[in-house]
Amino acid sequence: MKLRKGDTVKILIGKDKGKTGKVEKLYPVINKVSVEGINQFKRHFKSRVQDQKSEIIDITKPVAVANVVVVCPNCKKTTRIGYKEEKGVKVRICKKCGKGV
Repeated sequence: MKLRKGDTVKILIGKDKGKTGKVEKLYPVINKVSVEGINQFKRHFKSRVQDQKSEIIDITKPVAVANVVVVCPNCKKTTRIGYKEEKGVKVRICKKCGKGV
């Protein structure tokens, strides 16, 4: 998985198509990523104790990695991620502008 926590991504498919947000959490085992403010659903919680209130909470569900694309912080375009070795260190680069991501 070439994404990292904190990357800005754009949604390609679904109800939030075209929106951008930052990656909050990665799920490499199921190949999904959680993006802030994207793919939100309402969850109804019933009170279990008499003092507790019933409430409706917004939950952010993860999105498939195939449905997101990285936005380069330098050229502000959607791009793929490549790797380049500089001074013995592997660095992520933008495929469009060639600068580090």
